Amino acid sequence: MANKVEVKELLDAGVHFGHLTRRWNPNMAPYIYMERNGIHIINLYKSAAKMQEAGEALAKIAASGRKILFVATKKQAKEIVAEQAEKANMPYITERWPGGMLTNFVTIRKAVKKMASIDRMKKDGTFNTLSKKERLQVDRLRAKLEKNLGSISEMSRLPGALFVVDITREHIAIKEAQKLNIPIFAMVDTNSDPREVEYVIPSNDDASKSISKVVSYVSDAIVEGLSERKTSKDSKKAEKEETEEKAVKEPKAKVAKTEDAEVPSKDAEDKKAMKEAQEEVKLEDKQETLDKAKSSNEEE
Repeated sequence: MANKVEVKELLDAGVHFGHLTRRWNPNMAPYIYMERNGIHIINLYKSAAKMQEAGEALAKIAASGRKILFVATKKQAKEIVAEQAEKANMPYITERWPGGMLTNFVTIRKAVKKMASIDRMKKDGTFNTLSKKERLQVDRLRAKLEKNLGSISEMSRLPGALFVVDITREHIAIKEAQKLNIPIFAMVDTNSDPREVEYVIPSNDDASKSISKVVSYVSDAIVEGLSERKTSKDSKKAEKEETEEKAVKEPKAKVAKTEDAEVPSKDAEDKKAMKEAQEEVKLEDKQETLDKAKSSNEEE
């Protein structure tokens, strides 16, 4: 269960500041509290409720073992998102969004593998056999790949969800996720369309304090989900070990019982008696029994 969000903390972080009224998106009207000095003010009670809802959903996704991809390429969000994503051990994109990152995931994986192959070249000494010019080109390629894709090198399959800061700026990422039916969690300001996102967090996506507050909450929820997954795994492992121990002990008990069992006699008379005892007994019917009794009486 995600932690409760305090409205006062959101107010102190400036989460309630929207854009100028002339730049608003009418679809954000349900999340707007009022207008002040030509700026829309976001309803923080709705922001808090939506943050909690998003936190619970992200914790469940993390507990299921799926990855959550963080996306934020704007200057004031880069460092915050990178730090919080690393804390939650999740992939993130803070440089330019690579076109086809989701819809053409196979090609992106090839680029990541290329980066791994360059690392292998450096380890096994192949890199040193190249000419000076070739080494320089390979180093530049490696640096470029690291900058754009280094943060997603551990992501071997499509993410279970996307967390986006500013959906207007990251519209390409949003379109790709929609095409693949990947759920989107996002900080949505008053100039954006909330209909493009499954889990809307109405908030100021421009101020670093506001971004830090929301992203750190989301990150904590994911960490909580991962710890739940680890706990359930440990309990299942303990149950399995206990079952295996019981299975090992049971055959030993059976062997002990057979050792205590009576050993059959090897004497010839005993064997004969056992054979006779095992023979099928033929029962006489009532009439046969009476006839035999009658004939024995007559003989007497």
